[in-house]
Amino acid sequence: MKKFVGMEKKIDEAQQGNTLVLEHQPENIKKLYIESYGCAMNFSDSEIVASILTNEGYNTTNILEEADLVLVNTCSIRDKAEQTVRKRLEKFNAVKRTNPKMKVGVLGCMAERLKSQFLEEEKIVDLVVGPDAYKDLPNLLAEVDEGRDAINVLLSKDETYGDISPVRLHSNGVTAFVSITRGCDNMCTFCVVPFTRGRERSREPQSIITEIQNLSDNGFKEITLLGQNVDSYLWYGGGLKKDFDKASEMQIATAVKFEHLLEMVAVTFTKMRIRFSTSNPQDMHEEVLHVIAKYPNICKHIHLPVQSGSNRILAEMNRLHTREEYMKLIDKINSIIPNCSVTQDMIAGFPTETEEDHQDTLSLMEYVKYSFGYMYAYSERPGTLAGRKMEDDVPEIIKLRRLQEIVDLQRIHSGFRTKEFLGQTVEVLVEKTSKKSENDLSGKNSQSIVVVFPRENYKIGDFVNVKITDCTSGTLIGKAVGYSEMN
Repeated sequence: MKKFVGMEKKIDEAQQGNTLVLEHQPENIKKLYIESYGCAMNFSDSEIVASILTNEGYNTTNILEEADLVLVNTCSIRDKAEQTVRKRLEKFNAVKRTNPKMKVGVLGCMAERLKSQFLEEEKIVDLVVGPDAYKDLPNLLAEVDEGRDAINVLLSKDETYGDISPVRLHSNGVTAFVSITRGCDNMCTFCVVPFTRGRERSREPQSIITEIQNLSDNGFKEITLLGQNVDSYLWYGGGLKKDFDKASEMQIATAVKFEHLLEMVAVTFTKMRIRFSTSNPQDMHEEVLHVIAKYPNICKHIHLPVQSGSNRILAEMNRLHTREEYMKLIDKINSIIPNCSVTQDMIAGFPTETEEDHQDTLSLMEYVKYSFGYMYAYSERPGTLAGRKMEDDVPEIIKLRRLQEIVDLQRIHSGFRTKEFLGQTVEVLVEKTSKKSENDLSGKNSQSIVVVFPRENYKIGDFVNVKITDCTSGTLIGKAVGYSEMN
């Protein structure tokens, strides 16, 4: 179970798929239907997949029944995510029985983890493609056309898809993800990512700049630099991060780290907002904080998952930081970037968690007072160290009670943080019409908190200064007082 508190979500992680529709290419006659679940990286990957298949003669469609190829980009981070995908596969196969020419494929993390079950045991899909094998899709589809099951879940040491220009699917034309790293070297005992996405490797900086330039030229106003662990970004000419100690003196001297890339993007694109996600506390360094503070177009928001406030549980999770080190990092953030919002991921009921451990989590939350957060009850993930070595020994009723206490406290803190903006004027990038009224617009401030205000003559894509007059625990409400200097 997962709870989200604090603001409206950019993507509904592992709860709801997003059908992505690409601009029609007249010469393409085949139709692709693709849904994405899970983290932002999956949504970004789906844009890469759509780009590859556009060159193979596919247009995307939002009508499942007319599709020649149905793909679901999957998430394995929680059991509920996998169950959601399985239900969707049942739906796809029901449609397939009325359209025998339709092919169904599974992409992403769940594909890598459950490859044999999907193809051999359950026989519910025609192809299975892991996160590093999307360039092999044309060959795999040829295998399917010849009547054979197709699979490629091999992990790569160098694939970043930096040479592919992603299509912007189902986009608002304002914000976009830009992937900068793939994989993760942090072997947290609860996490499947290192097994499904492989080791950390970074994308060549100039390809990142080129992609952002293309977005800027097409009117986008905000980008999010994306990776499982963006603070581990390290470009020294190619290769895995773990091999950096074998690099030459010249490679070491000219290496581009995350703080360098972040500054490069900020300086090059002064009229674009810059965000990044996700950070790992053990890898975030003070240099990054000074870059954020220095440039007004870098948003003052850091998503800094902690997972637990207990040192004992952090050690069991193989989180390579302590509670005290995390709090010291929070103090640095508050000192260097006084107006920065910090958000969290938190797991309730990790194996062996005691009531004292849980109270440590609540007390850490009281210390930080996060702006919002993503909160979960622990679910065992097969293949992880926790799944192999640790008994899932916290009763479900206790997990859910602890989760609710975390959620309730986060709601209080979210309200505390939004109230801090009362009477202030904040810069808002308008992203859409408000869900509640056609007469209101909605966007986010630099701290990633949703702001709603009367439409008047403003439009989507404008940077608007809004004076905050009211708030809820997740939304700021105000009145526009003019365009900002970012326009």
